[in-house]
Amino acid sequence: MELLDKIYNSGVVGVGGAGFPTHIKLNCQVEYLIINSAECEPLLEVDKYLMRQRSNQIIIAIEKMAESVKAEHMIIALKSKYKEEIKSLQNAIDDLKSNVKIHTFENFYPAGDEQVMVYEVTKRVIPAGGIPLDVGVVVNNVATVVNIYDAINDNPVVDKYLTVVGEVKEPKFLKAPIGLAVSEALKYCGGVVREDYKIILGGPMMGKIIDKEDAKTTYITKTLGSLIVIPADHYMVKRKLKPITQIINQARTACIQCKMCTDMCPRNLMGHQLRPHKIMRAMGAGVKNKDTLMEALICSECGVCELYACPMGLSPRLVNAFIKNELRNNGVRYDRKPLNEVNQLREYRKVPVSRLISRLDLNIYKDTKLGEIENIKAQKVYIPLSQHIGKPASPVVKVGDIVEKGQLIGKIELGTLGANIHASISGKVCEVGEYIAIMKDSEVNQ
Repeated sequence: MELLDKIYNSGVVGVGGAGFPTHIKLNCQVEYLIINSAECEPLLEVDKYLMRQRSNQIIIAIEKMAESVKAEHMIIALKSKYKEEIKSLQNAIDDLKSNVKIHTFENFYPAGDEQVMVYEVTKRVIPAGGIPLDVGVVVNNVATVVNIYDAINDNPVVDKYLTVVGEVKEPKFLKAPIGLAVSEALKYCGGVVREDYKIILGGPMMGKIIDKEDAKTTYITKTLGSLIVIPADHYMVKRKLKPITQIINQARTACIQCKMCTDMCPRNLMGHQLRPHKIMRAMGAGVKNKDTLMEALICSECGVCELYACPMGLSPRLVNAFIKNELRNNGVRYDRKPLNEVNQLREYRKVPVSRLISRLDLNIYKDTKLGEIENIKAQKVYIPLSQHIGKPASPVVKVGDIVEKGQLIGKIELGTLGANIHASISGKVCEVGEYIAIMKDSEVNQ
């Protein structure tokens, strides 16, 4: 069976972003295959763990992927500070006599943004509104590569590796079945050490914040990479949960047009015509200049503008996200414009991760020591049929069915933008809707 068929059958999606189905993404021919191993957001550690523990498997999968996409260059891109991970990967490359190369760069944010990474590795600039394929590149996250290795061996995606840090008794790595409630995952870390708290799903810059009640009905998906537990009154909570009406009012009254958001914007520094200060001025003045507002469509929402650059504590990122949603709901798409030259000051405006962590008031969680991974055995899971970009999977089981771990429970037609879904535990199907709920059955071996 061909690689793309195995990836499709196993339900592999990109785990470093919005979950683009991998069997669609790799249906191409490119010059460069780049493996994103930068662990873009602060405090996340899973990619580093996988590079240490599964290095040989990663190299084997990369070779198979490169053969499929006809890539001339196979590059693992990661930070030079990852000494142990680089050593593990290089040993695997040597053992397997592979042609995979390691490309390193300094510890800055957002090094893991795929457009930034493509430029760092190839010096090619992806057009604004474009994708790596436009410049002969395809990029996959290293955790996706691990899932591809498993798919080659006919093992579908049923578990997710997670970093759990912050206000928990035992910060650790978890290997959690997809569909496990976030509240249950926290119990495996000894529980939360304070009464009033919030949880960041994903990284602190781009992640979503939920409260402890939401955690009971929020479930682990293929794309979730971390749980960061912070006090309910933390600076990050106040910033991220501010209503959009208040954000726009602040843009009207407090934006001083200093232009720092634009000067520090990673996309603008690469020549994309994205000028957050002009968008803030347009929104603040109530002037709906279409050409200016259209620039929001190419914002990656990395958060540098609001959480690092703005001296007034404003939120250009959230304004951009609001505008993007409004434009897309009205069917507006970005019209590509010619690129500007890469800014000569780009190298001096990269955001140091250590400084960023201080700005986010997360130093207390920096360099947290995580123990060995814990493999969770769940009693019940609620598996979403939509965990990725594209159409949700269609259920192929019904209430009362007995299913085995790894069995197909949600199907997407081959060639369709979407991904298959599999049972993450063995048991009995007890609900079928937007989620498929499975209860462990005492008569079914886990």
